[in-house]
Amino acid sequence: MQDWGSVNVGRGARPGAKSGKGTTEKRHGAGGNSSAHTGIMSARKLDEATDVGTIAKVDKSLSKAIMQARSAKKLTQKELATAINEKTQVVAEYESGKAIPNPQIISKLERKLGTKLPRPGKSKPPPKTSSGGTKKSGSSAAGRGVTRGGPPKRK
Repeated sequence: MQDWGSVNVGRGARPGAKSGKGTTEKRHGAGGNSSAHTGIMSARKLDEATDVGTIAKVDKSLSKAIMQARSAKKLTQKELATAINEKTQVVAEYESGKAIPNPQIISKLERKLGTKLPRPGKSKPPPKTSSGGTKKSGSSAAGRGVTRGGPPKRK
């Protein structure tokens, strides 16, 4: 005959029995990811804190230049897009000024249209000047044929 009674595996005591440690109570959120529920609030705060229009869009001068060059070559948006292996929608977005500028696509357009297009303005950092400290010409690493951070040059 088989014994169909409950078998306790893992813990030493039955769920209702007293083990000397007291009773266990269910704590809400115990052992869980405490940041899982606060992520919603922090995401909302992040959305409110960031400006909506910070993503750079194509400049009007670039969109006009693309339109003029395309019409001078007597190409449609579809033909130009096919020639540069992009979707028609990409060319349309560049011409309407809604696209996010991609240097690779702009260079493709320049090659196909045969013109130099105005690039989105990068803020160029000021040129670095050596302020303070004098440079000795005889003791520089480059003068000795040693590449900085690597093995010595082959002679």
